[in-house]
Amino acid sequence: MSSSGTLPVISGNGKGISTHAQVRRVIICAGTGCMANGAMKVFEQFKSEIANAGLRVVLELRPEAESDEIRVSKSGCQGFCQMGPLVSVVPDGILYTKVRSEDVQEIVQQTLGAGQVVDRLLYKDPGTRKSCRGLEDNPFYARQSRFVLHECGFLDPEDIREYMLHGGYGAARMAFVEMSPEEICKMITASGLRGRGGGGFPTGRKWDAARVQTSTKKYIICNGDEGDPGAFMNRSVMEGNPHSVIEGMMIAARAIGANEMLVYVRAEYPLAVERMRRAVADAEREGILGKNVFGTGLSMKCEVMEGAGAFVCGEETAMIASIEGRRGMPSPKPPFPAQSGLWGKPTIINNVETLAHVCRILNEGPEVFHSIGTKDSPGTKTFALTGHVSNTGLVEVPFGTPLREIVYNIGGGVTDDAGKIWKTGFKAVQIGGPSGGCLTEEHLDLPLAYESLRSVGAMVGSGGLVVMNQGTCMVSIARFFMEFTQRESCGKCVLCREGTKQLLALLDDVIEGRADAGTLLLLEKLGKAVQVGSLCGLGKTAPNPVLSTLRYFRKEYEEHIFEKKCRTGRCKALLSPSINEAKCKGCGMCIAACPTHAISGEKKKPHHIDSELCIKCGACAATCKLHAVEGI
Repeated sequence: MSSSGTLPVISGNGKGISTHAQVRRVIICAGTGCMANGAMKVFEQFKSEIANAGLRVVLELRPEAESDEIRVSKSGCQGFCQMGPLVSVVPDGILYTKVRSEDVQEIVQQTLGAGQVVDRLLYKDPGTRKSCRGLEDNPFYARQSRFVLHECGFLDPEDIREYMLHGGYGAARMAFVEMSPEEICKMITASGLRGRGGGGFPTGRKWDAARVQTSTKKYIICNGDEGDPGAFMNRSVMEGNPHSVIEGMMIAARAIGANEMLVYVRAEYPLAVERMRRAVADAEREGILGKNVFGTGLSMKCEVMEGAGAFVCGEETAMIASIEGRRGMPSPKPPFPAQSGLWGKPTIINNVETLAHVCRILNEGPEVFHSIGTKDSPGTKTFALTGHVSNTGLVEVPFGTPLREIVYNIGGGVTDDAGKIWKTGFKAVQIGGPSGGCLTEEHLDLPLAYESLRSVGAMVGSGGLVVMNQGTCMVSIARFFMEFTQRESCGKCVLCREGTKQLLALLDDVIEGRADAGTLLLLEKLGKAVQVGSLCGLGKTAPNPVLSTLRYFRKEYEEHIFEKKCRTGRCKALLSPSINEAKCKGCGMCIAACPTHAISGEKKKPHHIDSELCIKCGACAATCKLHAVEGI
């Protein structure tokens, strides 16, 4: 966003930037997170409170807006999910956090009426405790480069006219009217755009492979089946700027000669499904989709399909099988989908974020896009930042940004389990979800890019970043992701189906104290076998969390196996609770709290724990005010 707080407007030629009239707006974040916290109640309260104050409320975009109007609108995810519901006041440059319906009257009276800021609703920087008025002085936003995500947080996702007023579908018109398919492919190739779904394959090369195929029918599929635990980047783009996805698909369709498009959305994303379907219907009503697109005589059809609810359906060939009505299972490649995909026809599959970049490349030129990020990984990447970090949410940074910048400057630092800043508490980051790997303290200054991450056994993946503090058991983390991939295995190939099951069983042995020296060797050997022998990319990357934690946290595995100890106390089977006789005063509170009657002792004399009866629930330690219970 510009420093004045106004929205960027792409002019009709798709290349210049101008500024729309500064209409005062109250924008309520209506992404899934904020809606779950009551954003729609806030939205309705604003409408009534502004009207009660005698101000003019406008709910729809008006090209000829008047100066005394106040537009109340919704946006998609503004990114700062932890602080929602979020309310932006434009062009005042104010961002209010954790707004409740009972706060609305004060905002209307103080901000809209008297021009004053309600300080208690501003974000407080956890390091300085300084109030941040808007985006420019808020480190979470100020240190990002929000290109794909910017309009998600400001445009009304349910109003196609607002998208069009800000230059929407100008790039698609350029592609259909002014450019040939070959020119489009060359431009995307020159930009260096790579797939944001995990593999990082050059987008222009993929398109060109489908363009040269001789076929009367070709397809474009948008992969919105975002299945990684903790990842919600694609969901937010579909919810916040669905027309940018449709426009990117249209450009891709023109590039390869397709006239039919399909958006495959995760069924667990009902709001994304709803807004994508509405966007398609609105584009059809405006004549953007349908017959005679932009007067070229070409037709374009788009459908939205809910996914099958399986992680494996995010893989290209498994997705195609699902769309065709078959069980979602991968197929051997070649042939690649660009050669023979949906119904045996040339098909291009790109994920949501990749397609959302396409319009900007055509509008600004490939050189601008390639100037951002690194030489081999141009542009920006969105990440879902979660875990033990002060500021969780959706972030977008140029490729090449160090992990330290994201965790400490944008994320605000590592926290303990209570949410307080823990300056020396950083332990690791899991990047790329179940298919990714762990990055440690030695990687904090590693530039995040495809090649650099691959060199340390990790991958960008779809963009999940889970920050972990020193209280995290890395063996348990490996088990968590392995349980997920084992459960989601389609079962087609033996190494993935049986190998992940055996890896999970071996990790259970480690956590529950049954492992020995041979377990470590078997974990590594089996993990590498699953990597090599699995059919699809999901199976090949399934052992990554295990292998990367073995590589960087081997000492923890050895403690579990040889010392029967979990340094974090997370693995209950390895706990050895006892009562420190020097501290115990025999008050009896632990006896009363124990659900299995494992504690005995006389009043005012040291008590004892029967290890055979103890279930290691921790009730005794939580009750003891003298901290006499140890080892749990």
